[in-house]
Amino acid sequence: MRILIISFFIFCQILGQAQNLITPGETIKIDKEQLVKTKIALAAKESNLSIPYQALLNKANSILNIVPKSVMDKTDIPPSGSKHDYVSLAPYWWPDPTKPNGLPYIKKDGLINPEVKNFPDKEHMPALSENVYLLGIAYYLSGNEVYAQKATDLLTVWFMDTATRMNPNLNFAQMVKGINNGRGTGIIDTRHFIYAIDGIQLIENSKYWTKEKNKSTKKWFSEFLTWLQYSANGIEEMQTKNNHGVWYDAQTLAIALYVDSTQLAKRIVERSLQRLDQQSNAEHLFPLELERTNSLHYSNFNLNAFSVIAQLAKNLGINYWETETIHKHSLHKSYLALLPYLKNERAWTLQEITPYKYEEGYSLLYYAQKNIDCKDCLLFINQNSGNKSPYHLLQLL
Repeated sequence: MRILIISFFIFCQILGQAQNLITPGETIKIDKEQLVKTKIALAAKESNLSIPYQALLNKANSILNIVPKSVMDKTDIPPSGSKHDYVSLAPYWWPDPTKPNGLPYIKKDGLINPEVKNFPDKEHMPALSENVYLLGIAYYLSGNEVYAQKATDLLTVWFMDTATRMNPNLNFAQMVKGINNGRGTGIIDTRHFIYAIDGIQLIENSKYWTKEKNKSTKKWFSEFLTWLQYSANGIEEMQTKNNHGVWYDAQTLAIALYVDSTQLAKRIVERSLQRLDQQSNAEHLFPLELERTNSLHYSNFNLNAFSVIAQLAKNLGINYWETETIHKHSLHKSYLALLPYLKNERAWTLQEITPYKYEEGYSLLYYAQKNIDCKDCLLFINQNSGNKSPYHLLQLL
């Protein structure tokens, strides 16, 4: 899948000018301790936070007008016969021009078939997660119940309302026409739920997020976690060796912690460290991502998944950043290997058929500043984002 990091595009009006607040690399796994500090700083009216905070509220206000979407909005019927089942097409698979009906489809790595847009579940689900994430942050920092109310409405339609809820499975994710009705690879679609869970946890004290709604949502995620662990597609994805396996660990870890399955969470962290060991080469880069047609994109993407795991592992008292594997690899070392390319200090010489945009690495630079003392990482963001810099959400997180 071409999208490397969850992409939030926020346009707001401040001082009469439209500003882009969130770039493709600014979505991060929330650090609640840092958000508490931001809330205190806002209460003290620290001036350096006023612009990004107002930009966040402006975007949150615009979300209030969004009509909730659901899996029922698609026109095509899944193989199961139920629109409640999530459906998406494999993005890099195209009709075979040598076949009269184009079947079976053939792979063109890195090139997205526009046909994927015919199945809007894959657009609506990330949008839901993005909006809940932002509304949750806005509610937590402002205390304004209107943001929690809207987040609750969006979540109710997607997860709870019997007329519109998504079934807790991905049986038909990333179908390849003429080959299968769905595959384990499609599980990467729902990595966006990691950030939806952030939003849910940030509105947990709202009067609109009732105990019943919280219980219902946890039940949905518990059922989904069971499907992820024991379905054929889930097992297939768990066994993958590249970024798909890491993102599988990241989302199952986020869900396990959300539903209070601590022992499972610890096992997932241990499994992910084994992946880090197996995926790393002597330079602490990831050979299976280096082989891709967009090798820097996917190296970034894979490292971001490990970073999400590291952030989540803090809840278990684990310093994932510095933990060394059996072959002396670590997340810290992988960062040091990739950072020169993310900061444009060294030219990337491997294949990259889609021009790399440095803002895609902003979340990694943020993590590096916070966790491995990269003193110039945020400086790189500020210097390369020009007049957008004061509006970055990262300044609040």
